[in-house]
Amino acid sequence: MKKYLVATAAVLVAGSMVVLAGQESVKPAKISKEDMAGKIFERPDMKETTHGGNTTLDVTTLLSSDKKFASGMYRSGKVRAEITEPYGVDEFMYFIEGGVTLTSSDGSQQVIGAGEAVTIPKEWTGTWDTDGYTKIWVIYSEDGSGL
Repeated sequence: MKKYLVATAAVLVAGSMVVLAGQESVKPAKISKEDMAGKIFERPDMKETTHGGNTTLDVTTLLSSDKKFASGMYRSGKVRAEITEPYGVDEFMYFIEGGVTLTSSDGSQQVIGAGEAVTIPKEWTGTWDTDGYTKIWVIYSEDGSGL
């Protein structure tokens, strides 16, 4: 009986290894100290976009399998944006360099600087004003459309 159990277990383990061999390994997404110092923007998957004279650099470090949750790092120059439609995603941001002034539609203002964090709800509207920044971002979008 013991030999039968050992043989059965061996077959099950070997079978599961075959199944796993065809799948991509799932790993945590790390942002190292070197990445935070700017090295992350040297990755081949870094996206560079220029709009209105401002160049942004963006690297997605994780995109969940259901495409509702993502994280990464972002760098931007000077921007002033009027957000007149709801922001659209819930976003947590931790500023490594620079910062942003967020003026909500009701006129209230928050200044977030390097070493500070803010979470913007998807319903937020207002003005985004910055001289430039580098941030770590985490986004949740219930329907996956904002990612």
